Amino acid sequence: MEEQKQLTIAVIAGTTRERRESIKAAGFIADYGKKLNNTKIVFVDPKDFYFPGDGNDPEGKDSRYTDITKNADAFFIVTPEYNHSFPGTLKRMLDSELENYIHKPVALAGASNGGWGGVRAVESLVTVVREMGLVVTSYSVYFPRIQELFYEDGSIKEEFSDRYNKNLYEAYKELLWFAYILKDGRENFSLDL
Repeated sequence: MEEQKQLTIAVIAGTTRERRESIKAAGFIADYGKKLNNTKIVFVDPKDFYFPGDGNDPEGKDSRYTDITKNADAFFIVTPEYNHSFPGTLKRMLDSELENYIHKPVALAGASNGGWGGVRAVESLVTVVREMGLVVTSYSVYFPRIQELFYEDGSIKEEFSDRYNKNLYEAYKELLWFAYILKDGRENFSLDL
């Protein structure tokens, strides 16, 4: 069997909020990805970037984020749910790039303090990322009552570890499958008329 090429996955945290609990889920997802063979994880914290203005005009970009999106083979977005949707910070960051998303897969994870786990934020995000040319995987991960799932240092509590490791296995398995297929298509497909 042919050896698989290394894939670069950008794990994107979805908010700059000071007391954000979802950053723990994002860190957990990134750490899980680092254990996978032939996978390089790039952790994207929106606090580390600056996006002036709106849209994807040249003056509204952060070149560091542009480089990350250009080099990423896939994305795993982790969004908290604020008022039944995802944060404006995430939308602004995603809007800054368009051509670097085309025909790349994205997995989604939601987090909330309530019992839904960010499902409404994830559902709101699906139409946005599809419009950007990303291919949304069908397996999402949800973190309801996130304040109860992790220790202060960001590690997951033992009683939740097995369940979330199984969920991430399924989510990454699908994301990486899409990443290999779509990377091959981007590099080799042409339509001759």
